[in-house]
Amino acid sequence: MILLNNKKFLIIIFAAFVFLIALIIINIKKGGPSLNTGIDNGPTLSGLISQAKELEAQNNLLQAKNIYQKLIQEFSNSDEIMHWQKKLEEINLKLLFSPAIIPQSTSYEIKQGDSLSKIAAKFNTTVELIKKSNNIKDDIIMPGKKIKVSTATFNLIIDKSQNTLMLKTGEEIIKTYIVSTGKDNSTPTGTFIIINKLLNPTWFKSGAVIASGSPDNILGTRWMGFDLAGYGIHGTTEPEKLGQQVTAGCVRMSNSEVEELYSILPKGTEVLVVD
Repeated sequence: MILLNNKKFLIIIFAAFVFLIALIIINIKKGGPSLNTGIDNGPTLSGLISQAKELEAQNNLLQAKNIYQKLIQEFSNSDEIMHWQKKLEEINLKLLFSPAIIPQSTSYEIKQGDSLSKIAAKFNTTVELIKKSNNIKDDIIMPGKKIKVSTATFNLIIDKSQNTLMLKTGEEIIKTYIVSTGKDNSTPTGTFIIINKLLNPTWFKSGAVIASGSPDNILGTRWMGFDLAGYGIHGTTEPEKLGQQVTAGCVRMSNSEVEELYSILPKGTEVLVVD
């Protein structure tokens, strides 16, 4: 009798086990919730993309930036990675030029006797960046008003083989630009410092003086000179040649992009040029 009861018990347990397995299989096929395994697979690719777009639409740029960074880190083999990097760089510039207080910026209360140039020197930034990020149209500032000031230390990496210029702060890439470098690999490699900046530079060419605005002035609208005489970063009158090694040794950018970079970088910025 005891043996018979044991057999019935085992049959019931086995039947219950088979029934449970069948339920799990049916549930999986229907796409229903599965048993909790204790493993969190995290957001899906499509879910993250939708979240990033929604945050952008809400102008929640800091959170959107975090999502694009997550996409790049977790789905590095995706065909969309260059698109995400471009979106990330667009957001970086929007945040930099907006009044939003972000990492590596501060809220500064203007004091009596302050000027934009004094504030820029105090925080090692530029007057142009302060004006852009606070929508200041002229040089008049009022004591007691709070403004956003960048505290970031920027640096550049210029890759001659790729004809790219990367604007960075620490290890973070803020934006990548397409540039032209020296023909026959003539742009010098090494670490340099930007020591002078000029608006609408005059070009002194082999004794000739070519005024800014002249179609013969290849320097374009901005100049940022290195601590190596004769070399620097400037605009161009030949934007169609960007991405090529065609210069006499300097680094050329489109005028609009060199103007953007000029507004961000203070004198003293470090520039690394690699092959």
